[in-house]
Amino acid sequence: MRRPMPSPSQSEQDHGLALTLFGGGARAAYQVGVLRGLGRAHPDFSADILTGISAGAINAAHLGNSEATFEEATQHLEALWRGIDVDSVFETRGLALLHRAACIGMRLATGWAPTLRPLDGMVDSSPLRRFLEASFGGQGLPGIQTNLETGRLKAIALIALRYSTGQTVSFTAGGEFRDWERPLRHSVRTDLRVDHVLASAALPLFFAPVEVDGEWYGDGGVRLTAPLAPAVHLGADRILAVSTRFRPSEAEARRPRFKGPPRAAQILGNLMSATFLDVLDQDAMHLGRINRLVERLPPDEREHLRPIKCLVIRPSRDIASLANDFEPRLPGTFRFLTRRWGTRRARSQELLSTILFQGDYIRRLMEVGEEDGAANADAVAELLDD
Repeated sequence: MRRPMPSPSQSEQDHGLALTLFGGGARAAYQVGVLRGLGRAHPDFSADILTGISAGAINAAHLGNSEATFEEATQHLEALWRGIDVDSVFETRGLALLHRAACIGMRLATGWAPTLRPLDGMVDSSPLRRFLEASFGGQGLPGIQTNLETGRLKAIALIALRYSTGQTVSFTAGGEFRDWERPLRHSVRTDLRVDHVLASAALPLFFAPVEVDGEWYGDGGVRLTAPLAPAVHLGADRILAVSTRFRPSEAEARRPRFKGPPRAAQILGNLMSATFLDVLDQDAMHLGRINRLVERLPPDEREHLRPIKCLVIRPSRDIASLANDFEPRLPGTFRFLTRRWGTRRARSQELLSTILFQGDYIRRLMEVGEEDGAANADAVAELLDD
């Protein structure tokens, strides 16, 4: 349901701190660890604006819906992720999974598949809907509206791709910001619910599209070339972004991740990294360049532009390579299928780490994230002081 609201001018907006949580499938567990580390270092931490993209929408929605303190909310979020395993995200029963995979392959090759609906994905993700509805206490997210009304939260956006138009849609809630309309991205005010979370996190082809108010949506990271833009539109003057992409050294970047010709897992892994992980670094770099240009202008000549400070926290370790340690513990049939794609041949598992909703891997990611959150506590303190 679209909710019309007044559109204040840029000068009327009350700017604040935004927390931007990007995607990466199972790798979003790393963000939970970072938030736990920050919560311990800064118990009074508070973000005025939340934006969630792809699996990051799960974390943003949880924080926005919680009426607890930030430290308590991150504890609850950690408990949620500790309850996640492969079976709570998608169906892993042997024959059903094999049949579905075979039908998807046939559909890609011929455009038709028996017993498969046109919108079905590679896996049945209905367990994820049940898991999230149980975690949030139903389909709605009433805590978001409560936090907006009490002023604990100024605005929130969950981002998804509208398949029929190819536009990135930011589903927003809040008051003091201007709606935006661009050729390939725009905002829609609405009462946020679990459908919006599922739509943002629906990995293309792997998960089925999600219907929201008569339209079909998929993963919000697919065409989002400016992942920091929603936070800027919502009024942020400081952004804390948590990436799930490890930044290798020059020597590490040149080192081959596999030998021989690429298999499907390596090709898809590169595509997914380019789509869901790399763009945040590019956008942060562009923001830095714009900041330097704006700061050279006298304040009365900046018009609607303003410097926006951005801190990106990212994994200190290659969390994709950690997936190799946990792959043998996947459910047998699912492990059989992923190995057919070539997941055992790579040193760093971009594809596998995205879909590895394995409990022990999730916990390991949260441990790495908590260490990185604590290590960045001083940088976050500086951002808060600004």
